[in-house]
Amino acid sequence: MTNQSINLDYLSECMKLDQINKSDIENILVSIFQSSYDGIYVADQNGVGIMVNAAYSRITGVKSEELLGKSMRTVVKEGIVSESVTVKVLEKKTPVTIIQSVRGKELLVTGNPVFDKDGEIVFVVTNVRDISDLNHIKTELLHSRKMTDQYISEIEELRKRELIQMHVDGFVAQSQEIMKVFHLARKVAKVDSGVLILGESGVGKEVIVNFIHQESDRAAKPLVKVNCGAIPHHLLESELFGYERGAFTGANSHGKPGLFELANGGTIFLDEIGDMPVDLQVKLLRVLQEFEIMRVGGTKSIKIDVRVISATHMDLEAMVDKNDFRRDLYYRLNIVPIKVPTLRERKVDIVPLAFYFLNRTNEKNRLNKRFHPEILQFFEGYSWPGNIRELENLIERLAVMTDQDEISLKDLPPSMLKGMGFVKSETTGKLKETIANVERKMIKEQMEISKTTRRAAEALGISQSALVKKMKKLGLTL
Repeated sequence: MTNQSINLDYLSECMKLDQINKSDIENILVSIFQSSYDGIYVADQNGVGIMVNAAYSRITGVKSEELLGKSMRTVVKEGIVSESVTVKVLEKKTPVTIIQSVRGKELLVTGNPVFDKDGEIVFVVTNVRDISDLNHIKTELLHSRKMTDQYISEIEELRKRELIQMHVDGFVAQSQEIMKVFHLARKVAKVDSGVLILGESGVGKEVIVNFIHQESDRAAKPLVKVNCGAIPHHLLESELFGYERGAFTGANSHGKPGLFELANGGTIFLDEIGDMPVDLQVKLLRVLQEFEIMRVGGTKSIKIDVRVISATHMDLEAMVDKNDFRRDLYYRLNIVPIKVPTLRERKVDIVPLAFYFLNRTNEKNRLNKRFHPEILQFFEGYSWPGNIRELENLIERLAVMTDQDEISLKDLPPSMLKGMGFVKSETTGKLKETIANVERKMIKEQMEISKTTRRAAEALGISQSALVKKMKKLGLTL
């Protein structure tokens, strides 16, 4: 190796190695230096090139004589490199990495300072790597990331559709029955078709309405809710459609817009639609057909842009047959029916809901109440005629009224226990007997459904052997 590649005199002076044979030094350094696959360039404290290996020339296409003995500032001026990482290292006195263009070729360049014992830079060692391979890896990484994002999106969509717990404005669900309802609600939210939500009182019909509105293009506009059964019949028309000044005695002197006008651009929810008077149903039908309203006492029609969702716990078809509800209005409202299942039809949601309501009550009232395991089994076996509303109210009452932190069966109202087939009394209301009665009832019901102890045990959340032991203990036949 000649001094054209390694300036041995300068190197020996800097390293204070005058007493060591320069030939030996050269052999050691050359063998190490040239074995590197990455290009290496070394400059002194002034940015003057003193060492370049063969890999650097192979990668950059720049010959060693174009760099050695030259300041990197000069090399930049000559256009050999776009910018110098050596100069940056000397300025910042820290390692620096840049993308450097060397005669049109992009390279990843890292410069590292070498300090003497006084903390002064004596050398800057630069590593050079061709990033064409890295760009290929980057392209593959971006493609892989895109595929990952796609898989995550697909998984997220499956999560929304399948039996995975979800929260929608306080609505907790993991049963297949309610997830189907949410899937249908999300689908219909994207269109303006009329929706009729059916279900018993307390099943959460209003939550479905909120969800549809939030998922729709009208989410930024008003959601106006009207309970048709709570407003006196003689006031319902003026509440829905508004009135002009002087329309009737006691009317606002300036008139008043109706709820349909207030919902313009958004959604109006007509709850308990079955309670609407027949004479008013005719006017509602016109609104749904023409999308215009006329205030009470008014002479001009007012165009509106509103999405109508209605709900009822009544059997509207039976009401139509009895002429208590207009058939044409029923068909206009019932474009997309959504039946919300009762709580007893989605038993797997009972315990998650109970915990949700308990946690919310604890947080609200700064309590630390918890459930005894037996009361959760009782909840799953109870029929819940009042559905989610009954469960929510019961949990809050129990959390607030019980003296102990643990809520157990003895804290339940006697009417609930009696409804399950036993009475809370001095002789029959003892905790162990109460628990045995609940377990006996739940196991019998589950065995009728599952037919085998294995499937029944899975549904009850216990092992098959534990179920068999319980059945023997409770006097139940296998």
